[in-house]
Amino acid sequence: MQQVRNVFRRSVAAAAVAGLLAGPALLAQPAEAAGKVRVALGDVVSVETLAFLVALERAKDRGVDYEMTSFAKEELAIQSIVNGQADLGVGTPYSVIQKSKVPLKAIFQMSRLVFFPVASNDIQSWKDLDGQPFTFHARGTGTEAIGNIIAKREGIEFGARSYVPGSENRIIAMMKGQINATIVDLANKNKLLDMAGDKFHVLPGVSEVPSDELIFASETWIDNNTEQVNIVVEELLKLWHEMKDNPGIVEEERAKRNLLADQPKEILAEVVPFYTEGAKEGLFDPAGGGMAAAKADFAFYTEAGQLQGPAESLKVEEYWNLEPLNAAKKKLGL
Repeated sequence: MQQVRNVFRRSVAAAAVAGLLAGPALLAQPAEAAGKVRVALGDVVSVETLAFLVALERAKDRGVDYEMTSFAKEELAIQSIVNGQADLGVGTPYSVIQKSKVPLKAIFQMSRLVFFPVASNDIQSWKDLDGQPFTFHARGTGTEAIGNIIAKREGIEFGARSYVPGSENRIIAMMKGQINATIVDLANKNKLLDMAGDKFHVLPGVSEVPSDELIFASETWIDNNTEQVNIVVEELLKLWHEMKDNPGIVEEERAKRNLLADQPKEILAEVVPFYTEGAKEGLFDPAGGGMAAAKADFAFYTEAGQLQGPAESLKVEEYWNLEPLNAAKKKLGL
């Protein structure tokens, strides 16, 4: 299963636009198609974005049609929103908003940055990693931000830093004995412990869990498309609440709607386990983010050096439009 994504994990580079791995209803459509919400996804469609697709399909049942384009880099998805080539984006645009003063606003928290530090059994605590090599996804990424925060907390300094993109690739390197400690996502932490739980273990992580992926749009588009935005946020919030009590709802909806139809059975078999553990580990916030999530994000990303603080000086209303989420909560009685 692919690694949970975040905005710091991708470098700005030329990248191709890829079609989605599902039926015709999910394939990228021309940007000028009238009446459709143009969604920009900074990655390929996967099990991890399936719940988002289910919510969009439910919104479509209520008259909000959409087209989705999958970009190879999150920065390209964010740029497509900035340029007006797409309407609704998936990513973590805090740094872009602060540095460029672009009026983008988050409207829902899709997922949280639930990562796990893992190490070989000869490393019993973080103190054992003082001056020792450590492997991250890429320079300046969410994994490195987490590592920096933990190192500061533990009073240690890492030795040589190496970078291996992809959680799945880092656990392969651990299995081969090429690296001894790294930070990986939920799915690959489970895979590592299933394969070699007698050789590896999980070290204490961060207590504050920031946003990994936000649903966002330009302030102007939100203001001009209130009904569409409200329906999408309502369906997201409703599904996130359903997942809390019944994570299997995502697979039920996938099968009913024939989503990810081209994926092999081995991948589809991961849907229920992923959402079951994701709900358990707090990957999906039933509250949909909002004020509390924004403040937690400010604290984390300023400490990690991705936002200029102090965190207390950052204003939620400059990064979030809370009206659609608050309206959804009121309508759903949450």
